[in-house]
Amino acid sequence: MDNVDLNVLRQATTWLAQGHRVVLGTITRTWGSAPRPPGSSVALRDDGLVAGSVSGGCIEDDLVDKARAGALTTGLPQVVRYGIDTDTAQRFGLPCGGLIELVLEPVQPRTRLDDLLARLDRGERVRRVLTIASGEVDLQPGNTTDELALDDTTLVTHHGPRWRLLLIGAGQMTQYLAQMATALDYQVLVCDPREEYATGFEVPGATLLRSMPDDTVVEMKPDGHTAIIALTHDPKMDDLALMEAVNSPAFYIGAIGSRANQAKRKARLKEHFGITDDQLARIHGPVGLKNGARTPPEIAISILAELTAVRYGYRVPEPVPVKPQAAVEAGCAT
Repeated sequence: MDNVDLNVLRQATTWLAQGHRVVLGTITRTWGSAPRPPGSSVALRDDGLVAGSVSGGCIEDDLVDKARAGALTTGLPQVVRYGIDTDTAQRFGLPCGGLIELVLEPVQPRTRLDDLLARLDRGERVRRVLTIASGEVDLQPGNTTDELALDDTTLVTHHGPRWRLLLIGAGQMTQYLAQMATALDYQVLVCDPREEYATGFEVPGATLLRSMPDDTVVEMKPDGHTAIIALTHDPKMDDLALMEAVNSPAFYIGAIGSRANQAKRKARLKEHFGITDDQLARIHGPVGLKNGARTPPEIAISILAELTAVRYGYRVPEPVPVKPQAAVEAGCAT
């Protein structure tokens, strides 16, 4: 689940602690064009306050009316659909006649949100099984899949970090990149055995590892939801991580450094470690989108922009430099 939906769960528990009745809504299926994907959630308070979104506002308005009337916050979970015909789709503003299916779940002690949040705070992945007929919830260890499933009796959702990001080096760049990546639902791991860099490194939500980079990559068992980026400029550190990374299913492998340094790095990996040309081609370097970034936070943004593109199957073409707008306005354009 992403940070938006995690905040929905936190808000629901806060409202419950304040004495309000709360209902939790989870998108289970969409057909046609829908504003938010399955798994997205919304919390509604008995007085009509809303946290999160499942439709951009149109369906929430109807749910608010029902919550204020007391029709949602008591009883058992229920499955509802919006946009099942053209008239309903037009009424609720669903684009292109889209259809959204929701499970509405009154939040009660058996909902186990406090237990779920405690596990998520520990960085765990959790498989949550809701029994529709009783409202009872079972929390189980998460597995490698994260597909939502709804049948006649149960709703199964997956919570916790889906994407992992391993950063080699605990320097200044890593500080910015780790902070931004946690906001994008990455579980961030930072590897640096060097005392002078690791001492004092602290980013909320990121885990610092002091093992050697190659050992770290092997131990974490990268999968198709893992990105590995070398950021130290030190061949003894970066090369060790990349050597193991290119042999893994990681969806993204990157290394900081100029084009000249990238060429030297690839030559070393090929000569000393027997890395093939196909494996070397997996390394994004210089890492990040080429957008003119110069400062550490700018470069961090460019790296995460490229990660996002790769995650969703997009290839961003090489940009064409243009003169800054300030120069154009000053009459410096040719």
